[in-house]
Amino acid sequence: MESPIERIKLSQTAKDQLTKLKRSTKIDQWNILCRWAFCRSLAEVTAPSPVPIPQDSNVEMTWRVFGGEMSDILLLALKQRCHNDGYPTDKETLATQFRLHLHRGIGYLAGDPNIKKIEDLIELAIKN
Repeated sequence: MESPIERIKLSQTAKDQLTKLKRSTKIDQWNILCRWAFCRSLAEVTAPSPVPIPQDSNVEMTWRVFGGEMSDILLLALKQRCHNDGYPTDKETLATQFRLHLHRGIGYLAGDPNIKKIEDLIELAIKN
């Protein structure tokens, strides 16, 4: 499946938050943590606020690296979420919504005081 999102570049704030998560969870790959964050945001009932997000860090990855073997499933989840939230599923909207969900999810994971190790991520996924 062709992705409407080719490259993902994170904000410096998101990079700093992921660095904290890398230390606590011992997950050392950005893309894996980003997948957790994206799914964390999708689990929220509300759509993310449409805020501008800078692309000012040096963390960048392709959609294929982000999603890995799950990239098609993650893209379908994003399209479904856009549909559910009343947004169109054109390329620009998908890219914008993905970026908002990703950064919101990173913020939620980094700000969760209960996430101190990888098992806490798994417990969070099981609850939702």
